[in-house]
Amino acid sequence: MERAGLENILKTCAGVVRRGGVWFLTDPAWTADRRAEAELRFALTDSLDRGGLGWLGIPTGGTGGAVRFARHDEITLGAAVRGFQTHFGLSRVNAVDVLPAHHVSGLLARVRSAFSGGEHLPWSWKRLEGGDRPALPPRADGWVVSLVPTQLQRLLAVEGGAEWLRSFRMVFLGGGPVWPALADAAATARVPVALSYGMTETAAMVTALRPEEFLAGARHSGRALPHARLSIAADGAISIAGGSLFRGYWPAWRAGEWFTTDDAGMLAADGGLMVTGRRDAVVITGGKKVQPELVEAALRTALGGADVAVVGVPDPEWGEKLVACLPPTGGAPDPGMDFPALAPHERPKSWITVDPWPVNAQGKVNRAALREAARSYQDTRPAPPGGEPRLDITGRQ
Repeated sequence: MERAGLENILKTCAGVVRRGGVWFLTDPAWTADRRAEAELRFALTDSLDRGGLGWLGIPTGGTGGAVRFARHDEITLGAAVRGFQTHFGLSRVNAVDVLPAHHVSGLLARVRSAFSGGEHLPWSWKRLEGGDRPALPPRADGWVVSLVPTQLQRLLAVEGGAEWLRSFRMVFLGGGPVWPALADAAATARVPVALSYGMTETAAMVTALRPEEFLAGARHSGRALPHARLSIAADGAISIAGGSLFRGYWPAWRAGEWFTTDDAGMLAADGGLMVTGRRDAVVITGGKKVQPELVEAALRTALGGADVAVVGVPDPEWGEKLVACLPPTGGAPDPGMDFPALAPHERPKSWITVDPWPVNAQGKVNRAALREAARSYQDTRPAPPGGEPRLDITGRQ
């Protein structure tokens, strides 16, 4: 991959900002405060000569909100493209793209197509959700599309959505946890889903499940792509090495071969990666550790796929208590609803509605904003039966 070719792609991306020899991707919809925050980042200087590497800043805010720019270049993105092609056996990548360019998956859709000689078809998500779906001409390598879980859920729920998704060779799913009911619904509809794991820092996916494995019943994030290596520590921390790994957060330079993520996971029996949640999101309530994302998966299943996010807030009796947050379009469960898939300490003690719902265009929730809302909210709803966690003294150190 040549730098000039990558620059030509960037010139077509909305929101790109150049400062000297450095390119930054930004979200055109950012608020004035967020753009001012980004401008402070742009003003930082890089005084070290790194041979022209790390010249592309891709925004990443994680779930905490503060914007950072992960440094990439034609070498890191090139490694990601080659590993992707090899893993899925694609000579040319023909992609329908409903994600914005400042989102790493949207950028990589453009880059994979351009550097493999494939076709890139940008399409508005609102048009797609509204039923205006592009006709896909036959291609030897077929077509692919990248979605986040909420997008897949909505397409499965509308007339003709599943049929259109079945026309793809692969439907990549990432950007957030996939709850079991959604995965099962996609498999029942015979949608060729490829579950994946990756992030801005790794130039998108570093593990991926092939569609045939998914349709056969596998529900993990797949094995490592050829350009990546994974390591899982005793505490579950996932570390990644490989050619697509970012150079650092602008203007810093990352040291070392490995990058330790904020995610926790384990390996499935067949060697695939199972992501259990974020290490920094663990809630300890009554001496018990709870992973919010696992609780959210169970709640979504019980609530028919409704949006819900679980956070922990300080509590004088339990240390922390679980609060289930719902968007204004959602609704709390009936008072009589139970959640048999959850242990007593995993069931939320409170349910609140958060308006506005702090989520970005890709469906990723700002958990810091939710925690702040939960702390300040005067709860007026009783928790569903069984919501009180049991204090376990015998298991505490």
